[in-house]
Amino acid sequence: MFRNYLKIALRTLRKQRGLTFINIFGLALGMACCLLIMLYVADELSYDRFHTKADRTYRLSLDVKFTGIDGQMATVSDPLGPTLKQDYPQVEQFTRLHPRGNWQVKRAGTTMNIREQNILFADSTVFDVFTLPLIAGDPRRALNRANTLVISETAARRHFGNADPMGKTLTLDNRMTFTITGVMRDIPPNSHVKADFLATMLNDEYNWGQWLANNHYTYIVLKEGTDPATFAKNLDVVTEKYVGPQLLGAMGISLVRFRQAGNRFRNIMMPITDIHLRSKHQGELTPPGDIQYVYIFSAVALFILFIACINFMNLATARSAGRAREVGVRKVLGSERGQLMGQFMAESMLTTILAMGLALILVGMSLPLFNNLAAKQIDLNQLLRPQWLAILAFFPLLVGLLAGVYPAFFLSGFRPIQVLKGKMINPVRGRGQLGDLSLRSGLVVFQFMMSVILIVGTLVIYRQITYIQNKNLGFRRDQVLIINDTYVLGKSTDAFRQEVLRLPGVVSGSVSSFLPVPSNRSNTLFFPEGQVDQSKGVSIQNWNVDHEYIKTMGMQMVVGRDFARSFGSDSSAILLNETAAKIFGGVKNVLGKRIVKFNDPSLKNFRRYTVIGVVKNFHYESLRKEIGALCLELTPDHNATTFRLRNADVPKLVGLIESKWKQMAPGQPFNYNFMDESFDQTYRAEQRIGTLALTFAVLAILIACLGLFGLATFTAEQRTKEIGIRKVLGASVASIVTLLSKDFLKLVLVAIVIASPVAWYAMHRWLADFAYRIEIEWWVFALAGMLAVGIALLTVSFQSIKAAVANPVKSLRSE
Repeated sequence: MFRNYLKIALRTLRKQRGLTFINIFGLALGMACCLLIMLYVADELSYDRFHTKADRTYRLSLDVKFTGIDGQMATVSDPLGPTLKQDYPQVEQFTRLHPRGNWQVKRAGTTMNIREQNILFADSTVFDVFTLPLIAGDPRRALNRANTLVISETAARRHFGNADPMGKTLTLDNRMTFTITGVMRDIPPNSHVKADFLATMLNDEYNWGQWLANNHYTYIVLKEGTDPATFAKNLDVVTEKYVGPQLLGAMGISLVRFRQAGNRFRNIMMPITDIHLRSKHQGELTPPGDIQYVYIFSAVALFILFIACINFMNLATARSAGRAREVGVRKVLGSERGQLMGQFMAESMLTTILAMGLALILVGMSLPLFNNLAAKQIDLNQLLRPQWLAILAFFPLLVGLLAGVYPAFFLSGFRPIQVLKGKMINPVRGRGQLGDLSLRSGLVVFQFMMSVILIVGTLVIYRQITYIQNKNLGFRRDQVLIINDTYVLGKSTDAFRQEVLRLPGVVSGSVSSFLPVPSNRSNTLFFPEGQVDQSKGVSIQNWNVDHEYIKTMGMQMVVGRDFARSFGSDSSAILLNETAAKIFGGVKNVLGKRIVKFNDPSLKNFRRYTVIGVVKNFHYESLRKEIGALCLELTPDHNATTFRLRNADVPKLVGLIESKWKQMAPGQPFNYNFMDESFDQTYRAEQRIGTLALTFAVLAILIACLGLFGLATFTAEQRTKEIGIRKVLGASVASIVTLLSKDFLKLVLVAIVIASPVAWYAMHRWLADFAYRIEIEWWVFALAGMLAVGIALLTVSFQSIKAAVANPVKSLRSE
């Protein structure tokens, strides 16, 4: 029986090659898109699940509201982890990580440094918490002594080639020498921890022991059987026991009064597997993803697959006139409805299996491009894993069933007497129709509704990105060159700046690594002079800059003046942005006021400053956030040097600057970037999402158009004689095209009406994450609607025109 089904199915597919191509190609596109999105979603959901103790591992974080800070921090005080391990037997192990920025690294016997970014200081217990296999060295001893270092395979090749690095030394920033005691496998890309170097925490200079500070990423592993919700209550006990006394000693206020004043200070736990997608914490080790995008793309995958299946259903039921007599003859000869349904399901399954094969080819061809768009490292070999093989085996069966069950039920229900007399009876409605038009119309509406939603979403995302890129940020990011790691010049940093300033095409230069793009960040506690109590303090971004900073960044002064070399007293002066000025009395009243900065949580080490000017607010963080309070302090910071360039031959000018660097810093790498490139990195995730949305929107529309093209073809064929009669009676080509197109355009218009409020709601929710955002204007929906109508009209009119210009004699000859 099955062999007979297969033989007839192959014969039918060969007979209707055009329809077969549309069905197979449409399904293949839908299945390929669905597979790519499934790979993307699976990768996003897999973060940090490769650790063997992932189900028992939690990161500690701080939920705080105090001195201008209100939110959750990814870091906690460094004593918290050791204290929990000591006081609570439920804690199997803990470890802490502390990043310290970029480092210049060189091996012994060489003068050439290599700039390394992924360096973390870590406790020796890091290998007990995370699954980081060592290919050389003992994980129990690798980091238990001072000046020890574990490096990744990639870092080992970068610094030592094929030589054995064990026991050799690396020097960091020309001042700290570490002995390599282990080589670990590269950390998988689906990890929120990125590290090529793990240096022992015993050399960490920031191990303060202050409960009021938050400077370490801390992780704990709970023993098996421990209820995390119950254990989390102990964190409040630890706060009462250790944070309370330190708060009282530092600020003279009890924890009870601290909370009564509306403040908050409590440690919380987050499963390590939730960090990548569900964390909204400040100061993450690496930029997190967003669970919303997982939901969105999962929905898009289903929508695209549904659109492809709808095409199959529409085309199968639309050609019912051609299969009706076949069904009638088979039933007269004794075929039962179940057998006929089996035949039609066999055709559906065969079509989906062929489409699956083509879909896998399309996935293989497009995966490199997809990885580039999505910033992923997805390997096609993942599809060979048992769970994926099961999905690939089940997928065509599911799609075949979804796409084929209704056509099989519909076609097999024709009554033999009626169809052999030439009357098409709808078995469901009992009306004389060629198919269930209301259902088919609904499916077309659904297809274009999804297409319109994707078009609107793509337009809104691109408008928001364009708004961000063109917004007045309060500084000029164009033509600004950043030279990184200029601290290696030592006391010659300013001499290097002066040498570069002599080059034609260089306007100004500033020595500071505190920049309004991803760079150094530093929060410090400030008080109005004479009002040192917890209700008056505020945590403010504290940037170290030089005299040329404002000029080089292209910022504006609102009131007061900039730092000037002619004022020796500026060493104790400070500039505030407008947000900070409002905190200390207002923009117009803050000049001349004195404020106090405390440099440690004990509030004992302080310094007084006089406000000499207010800088116009500028965006130094993502536009997702309001502009926070910030102050600029005239203090040396040699980590980076920034130059503003004229519109000149930039590559040539960079080459001249590099030659100056090599003269003054022989053996040191010349590392630079442009400020506008650094700014774009902040919104790279949104740019990727926009590009992916555009890609899938185009594919969804293409799939929908394939189905519409097929429907238009069959509609034209079914109305061939009607068109011939109309032409003989004098109907014009335009009137016939209008006749054949208007029904489809009505469906598209209905889709636009339904899709518009849904798209508005979805994009309104997405834009809510941005403090500075566009408004969704009416023309976005009008443009999306016009695109949908235009695409549908182009698709349908091709077949309509073809039918309208055909010779009516041929269509009426049989009459």
